[in-house]
Amino acid sequence: MEDEQKKNSRVLGLSLLIILVFVAGILIGRNYPESEANKIFNLSSSEKSVNMDLFWDVWNTTKKFYVDSDKLEEKPMVYGAIKGFVESISDVGTTYLDPEETEEYNSASEGKYFEGIGAELGYLDKQVIVVAPIEGSPAKGAGIRPGDYILKIDNYSLTSEDTVYDAVSKIRGEKGSKVKLTVLHRGDKEPVEIEITRSEITVPSMTLNFIGEKKDIAHLKVARFTDSNLYSWEQEWDKSVKKINESNVGKVILDLRSNPGGFFDAAIYAVDDILDEGFVISQQQDAEGNVKKYESEKGGNLLGKNIVILIDEGSASASEIVSGALQQAQKGILIGKSTFGKGTAQKIFEFSDGSSLHLTIVKWLLPDGKNIDRENPILPNIEVSYTNEDFEKGKDPQLDKAIEELSK
Repeated sequence: MEDEQKKNSRVLGLSLLIILVFVAGILIGRNYPESEANKIFNLSSSEKSVNMDLFWDVWNTTKKFYVDSDKLEEKPMVYGAIKGFVESISDVGTTYLDPEETEEYNSASEGKYFEGIGAELGYLDKQVIVVAPIEGSPAKGAGIRPGDYILKIDNYSLTSEDTVYDAVSKIRGEKGSKVKLTVLHRGDKEPVEIEITRSEITVPSMTLNFIGEKKDIAHLKVARFTDSNLYSWEQEWDKSVKKINESNVGKVILDLRSNPGGFFDAAIYAVDDILDEGFVISQQQDAEGNVKKYESEKGGNLLGKNIVILIDEGSASASEIVSGALQQAQKGILIGKSTFGKGTAQKIFEFSDGSSLHLTIVKWLLPDGKNIDRENPILPNIEVSYTNEDFEKGKDPQLDKAIEELSK
């Protein structure tokens, strides 16, 4: 049952956990296309759209004439070649992971323990950025913010040639060791240096607290829409919802700030608990233009609750599906800043050597058919900033505004 749900799960968002690994990505299932991959190289000459002779000419020339040919390693060369043609697509959601990176991705999506700084990295405008620091992580505590551009790692200056994985390899390290990041906070003109002590990190998918003067507001912080599998995530969600109902509170803050995404089905599951049946939650459009609608079905366990949703620049993919659906259904007020803007979905193809291809295969749309991207993110109903000064003083004006709205 659980294995089947894992196979059929869909995942959202694309980022790298610096715990350190690549997490989320709207993901629509997994495949094991070894036989299909073999077919590509066994096409008849009339079927071939690309002449692979050039590749082998370059390969053989390099091996024959390179000055240190005895130092050439074939496996890294193969992986590098594959990464090169995948990167040539210039799609932030499409990426090829070698076996080591694939293992890290799988571990991170399950919320396992790591040693690192606890931040999710992405790639934007040929620069490595912080999608979101993980709640309670060394990165969060040191002042790393969503949207930070990473300029230097210790004494190494990043360039447009450096990938997210290049940054990850330089940032990761043993528990107790230190790393110094030079970052440019979004909206600032001058970069700052931040020293971070690496630590052991686990990533709970969600936490629940009761806040307000009367403890009559449920603050459900959803860090990600992934766990070891979809079923496990749904169980955690159900436990939280049960506690909310047992506490007889009528006000809920659904905190999706710094949430980079997760299972598509988890996003649908969450919204289904808040909306009555019959609402369009999300739509998916494939390469042929075919559109599939996902509607609320069961009538939820949080029906009738007064809900506020917190979002920021680190809210991506699954978080945007949830916040966008609730906003358009007028079942929740969005407070905070504009979201990340990630409206594509990927499918994971896993290969026999342990590597994997995350390939964009559909666009996901809001209930009204609007596609989300970097230029068209989800906008809050009430815009509230969370500044560096607020952070340093231990203030959270976005959360304060949510409490204020629920207290009216």
